Formats: sequence, C-alpha cells, structure tokens
Amino acid sequence: MAEEVKKQEKGKEEEKKDSKKEIKKTTKKAKRRLMEAGNVYVQASYNNTIVTITEPNGDVVAWGSAGSSGFKGARKATPYAAQVSAENAAEKAKVFGLQRVHVYIKGVGSGREQSIRGLSAKGLDIVSITDTTPIPHNGCRNKKARRV
Repeated sequence: MAEEVKKQEKGKEEEKKDSKKEIKKTTKKAKRRLMEAGNVYVQASYNNTIVTITEPNGDVVAWGSAGSSGFKGARKATPYAAQVSAENAAEKAKVFGLQRVHVYIKGVGSGREQSIRGLSAKGLDIVSITDTTPIPHNGCRNKKARRV
C-alpha cells in the first residue's frame, strides 16, 4: 500500500516536470534601434568624466567613463581619459547608425572640451553644444564668522 502511494507521488512529480518543460518563458526581445540623431550628456567632475549617449527621447544607447576605460586614481580626471571615454561611447553608439548629436555638458572637470574632441574624432557630427552646469542664484548661506 505504501509503495503504491510512493509510485503515485513519483508519477505526479514527473507530470509536473513535463508541464514545466512545455511552458516556455516569453522574454521581451530587444528591438533593433536605428537612429541618425541623438543626445550626448557629458558629466565632467573633478574625479571622473562620464559620457552618456541617448536617443532623442532619452533612452540610453551607450555610455562610457574614464573609470570603465581603464583609468584609475588621479588619471581618471585627466583630459586624455575624458577623450578616450567619449571615443569608447561613440564607438558603441555607431552600431546603431548614430551620425548627428546634440552635446550637453555638465560640471567643471578638466575633460569638458576634450570629450567633445573625442566625439568628433570618431566621426560624429556635432550640431549644438549646451552647458547645463548648475549655477546657484545666491546659493547656500555661508558659515558664521569664526571668532578668535
């Protein structure tokens, strides 16, 4: 009697396994993007330079940074590292047919101009350059004066 119950349980387990094999998971297939124009966002800080290339609606297509390009420490903040990171991002985006870009620069790092040169060196046509660095309109209140 106990053996029959065990056989029935094994049969149920095999049925479950078979039913799992039949059910296929439908994953969303990545659409092939083809675009001629896009936006490039360059964030140049004192420590790193990050270049992000997007579609006109804002979906990220490719990105590159001085750190991901193999630079470490103080070398990440150099203009050359910014140029290399921009070239790497442009190379990734070229696959999608990118030709014309609007460049938006944010930050005060040393890689601001050099990243633009890196983009144009890879054959991207730069339509416009916009500086979006946040500037305080009076800013934060200063610390109180030190009394000695």
